[in-house]
Amino acid sequence: MKPAEINQKFSVLQNRLAADFDSEKPDLKVILFLIGVQELGLGPQKFSKRQKEELMHIATCRLFSEMGFYELEGLDQDGWPHWKLVKPIPAYTLLEQEMIIKSLVVSYFEAL
Repeated sequence: MKPAEINQKFSVLQNRLAADFDSEKPDLKVILFLIGVQELGLGPQKFSKRQKEELMHIATCRLFSEMGFYELEGLDQDGWPHWKLVKPIPAYTLLEQEMIIKSLVVSYFEAL
């Protein structure tokens, strides 16, 4: 996808999530958090600040697994997924990183 198409689809997704949650348009961090909660699979609950950061990390690993960078190692005793880096992620520019993540987020939600 081209950057304009990625941004357009990402904006549509933001609007859909805002409507679904009756809230303002979520930014990328909020969407990563939602993906992390989905991947954790324990449903909505209160999370500590550290757990919220871990949920965003889970989401990032899950998304980048689609490009072959991460592989799921398994779940810990509390049911939290752990990922292993299987190949180094190239040094993308900030704009490239944002476009890749947005593209992966859009694909993730299209697959649901």
